Amino acid sequence: MQGTMMHVPLRIIEILRYAAKAHPGAEVVSVRTEGDIHRETYTQAYARAGQLAHGLASIGVQPGDRVATLAWNGYRHFELYYAISGMGAVCHTINPRLSAEQMLYIIEHAQDKVLCLDLTFVPLIEALADHLPQDLQLVLMTDRAHMPESAVKFLCYEELLNGRPEHFDWPEMAEDTAAGLCYTSGTTGHPKGALYSHRSTVLHAMTLAITIPRSLHEWARILPVVPMFHVNSWGLPYAAPMVGASLIMPGPQLDGESLYNLIEEEAVTASWGVPTVWLGLRTEMEARGGAPSTLDQLVIGGSAVPRAMIEAFEMMGVDICHAWGMTEMSPVGTHGQLSASMKDLNFKEKIDLKVKQGRRIFGVDLKLVNENGQRQPHDGKAVGELFVRGNAVVSGYFNNPEASQAAMDSEGWFGTGDVASIDPDGFLYIQDRAKDLIKSGGEWISSIDLENVAMAHPKVANCAVIALPHPKWDERPLLVCVANGDRPSLEEIHEMMIEHFAKWQLPDDIVFVDELPLTATGKISKLTLREQFKDHVLPDAG
Repeated sequence: MQGTMMHVPLRIIEILRYAAKAHPGAEVVSVRTEGDIHRETYTQAYARAGQLAHGLASIGVQPGDRVATLAWNGYRHFELYYAISGMGAVCHTINPRLSAEQMLYIIEHAQDKVLCLDLTFVPLIEALADHLPQDLQLVLMTDRAHMPESAVKFLCYEELLNGRPEHFDWPEMAEDTAAGLCYTSGTTGHPKGALYSHRSTVLHAMTLAITIPRSLHEWARILPVVPMFHVNSWGLPYAAPMVGASLIMPGPQLDGESLYNLIEEEAVTASWGVPTVWLGLRTEMEARGGAPSTLDQLVIGGSAVPRAMIEAFEMMGVDICHAWGMTEMSPVGTHGQLSASMKDLNFKEKIDLKVKQGRRIFGVDLKLVNENGQRQPHDGKAVGELFVRGNAVVSGYFNNPEASQAAMDSEGWFGTGDVASIDPDGFLYIQDRAKDLIKSGGEWISSIDLENVAMAHPKVANCAVIALPHPKWDERPLLVCVANGDRPSLEEIHEMMIEHFAKWQLPDDIVFVDELPLTATGKISKLTLREQFKDHVLPDAG
């Protein structure tokens, strides 16, 4: 027997249409590439999205077409999110930190019809112009006064909107219609595309809104440091207008001083981003003697958050919500909000939980599988590869059947490539990426665990642990360190680590670099480090 309720398709544009009426006082504040601050309400953004949809239609964009963006977090990027998907096309966000080869591949693979870009990226596109598809139309996200002289033909974004009607007859379409496309950065082989639907995007936003209310509530002011060019800025451009929170867009200025000043000036209450970004903010906060006056919460994901970082922010009165997810999951899969029953835990006990990757969000299921394909219990002890499923999880990759088949198991679950455990309270703990685990003498060593302890040393500004081949033990850990002033000795690091690890688990050597290489999504690139130190000989391996 079926119910008798209406079935109204979930559509992304309805989020902004709702926000325009229900939350007219909320706004999008943007640090523009032109150098100034821009403000618009959701009501104004909805009207401009209508004008933009008319403008895109005038240059031939039709339902199903891919419209690419190459842009920072800002109001024009926000308008593109809604106009493109609202008219039935697909918003394909491109990460500007990809290599030229990867960028050209995904533009070709996605068969983009239009590319909209910020002023920052004009030199990049000029350098690639001869290799871009000849029929690709380029729209520069600025006004006529700031259009640069260029041999490349650019359309002007504001001229696409000028004089257009603010009302657009947004088409009715099935909720499983494609809406967004984001490619993984691809550490091996070509990047792979996750093709999001209206349904998955709206459900993901609704889930965020009910899961992380400390960040997402009416009158909150949220700074998305996580870029809109990667995994939809973790869903914030959809969840924030849904609840009436304002968005404070930082543009390209993501250094600690700029972030601190913007947070203070715009009364930011919450900010979301990857750990590498918060290193700079933490340093700035320590230099100024405390957190910005209104900052209440940081949501941190993308890679494991060191315990020392969590403790430092918490002691300055900023709540840390440690989250985990993947491009293929839209991306949030777990959250680090502590339950009401945990409010009376002491500081150490709370941090013990916050260093874990948190509990699953509604709509996401987790399972652990050992090397024989057998499910493992969620007892906090058993370890296995993490598989996921849910209404915002991919069922395969865009136009890539071979990669799709490799990613999914026989039950239709997606394999994350993470090795993890889950405790009886549901807290996920990522032991490591499968490829980053170190196998020494038949036993596994977690590079993440070693890094988290090393980061607590006062002489360590940042670090990574990688495996190097060893003639006797197969692999042994090498600590790659960015020093905080004086360089720590290996003995000093061992002295700190020995109470947490067995002696055989400690790094065999330490090397120093000025900075750690990052992937296109801001994570430490261990692939690059392994290549950089492939000829390094460990002390007892010569």
